[in-house]
Amino acid sequence: MEIAILLLIVAAIFITRSVKVVPQQNAWVVERLGKYHSSLAPGLNFLVPFIDKVAYKHSLKEIPLDVPSQVCITRDNTQLQVDGILYFQVTDPMRASYGSSNYIVAVTQLAQTSLRSVIGKLELDKTFEERDIINAQVVHAIDEAALNWGVKVLRYEIKDLTPPKEILLAMQAQITAEREKRALIAASEGRRQEQINIATGEREAFIARSEGEKQAEINNAQGEASAILAVAEATAEAIRVVAEAIRQPGGQEAVQLKVAERAVDAYSKVAADATTTLIVPSNMTEVSALIASAMKMVGATKTP
Repeated sequence: MEIAILLLIVAAIFITRSVKVVPQQNAWVVERLGKYHSSLAPGLNFLVPFIDKVAYKHSLKEIPLDVPSQVCITRDNTQLQVDGILYFQVTDPMRASYGSSNYIVAVTQLAQTSLRSVIGKLELDKTFEERDIINAQVVHAIDEAALNWGVKVLRYEIKDLTPPKEILLAMQAQITAEREKRALIAASEGRRQEQINIATGEREAFIARSEGEKQAEINNAQGEASAILAVAEATAEAIRVVAEAIRQPGGQEAVQLKVAERAVDAYSKVAADATTTLIVPSNMTEVSALIASAMKMVGATKTP
């Protein structure tokens, strides 16, 4: 019974040391008799008990790593407090195990030194404007050295760029001045545009008024011409009707009677005016002669 239990324990130990299940996105480094043998892939793997052992375990996932804050000096001798975050991934488990004693510390230190070198080549204003360029240069500098450590640097992002308090106040004052300048320029442009709009409106209103007055004068002239033409046409029609009436039988006698009536009316009106001196012809036959002369004129118009 004791032998069976002992065999069972030995078998369990053998199974435990020989059968390994590697999780997804992980890689285990196996050493055989103290020497690198292989890297176990995710899934079920078998080892030789007491000969093979799992020496290192690595995660193949993307790892975010905080880079501690540090002081960097720009090209124009301004100090900046800079920190960031680095994203990397283990691509070669064997090199990650034997290329460096601690690849995380190595990558962190290299990121800090590379960042100081890149910022030292830039002036203060450029460090705020060219973050993408700084990030790309840091990644390029780290990635070359990290290949020997089995690590692939994916990207680097600057989190904070903090200048000294005096520089920060000066930058804020500069920003305030620039904003006030833009506000003054915008206000002057607004006033200029307002004056242009007013002048344009007045010019268009003057043109519209002059066009209206011109059209009104044209309309009045056309109205007066139409009225004169209508009066002339009415007078001509009246004359034509009178001439037609004269040509009818008894027309001359009617004209004589009308002329005589008008003459008598004229004499009566003149005689009724107390301030008017009336001179009566000595020979009344002159009046009849006047009527006869008028009738001759009417007769002349009647003759075709």
